[in-house]
Amino acid sequence: MHCFAHLESHLRTRINRQIVAKESIKARELKRAKLVEKYAAKRAELKANGDWEALQKLPKNSSPVRLHNRCQLTGRPKGYMRQFGISRINFREMANKGLIPGVTKASW
Repeated sequence: MHCFAHLESHLRTRINRQIVAKESIKARELKRAKLVEKYAAKRAELKANGDWEALQKLPKNSSPVRLHNRCQLTGRPKGYMRQFGISRINFREMANKGLIPGVTKASW
């Protein structure tokens, strides 16, 4: 019986805990976004000229392909909803509280 009580409390805290990305991961993503913005014009120019060698010499993280969509509130990388810019978990919580205008729970 004792081990079930421990398991139950563990699961309860696991469910209640907010899923938040590490600050270092968020910072890395911001750094990538800045690099993409910085080299966007140069990258477009090199692509237009067909200068593939010079394009190869640009920093890896200056490529927009390396950016990853993240939740604006928690930084969660998975379950991201583009239309709202947040993860599905935060979307569900906010929608149930009525914090997102025009979104209601479906009933039929």
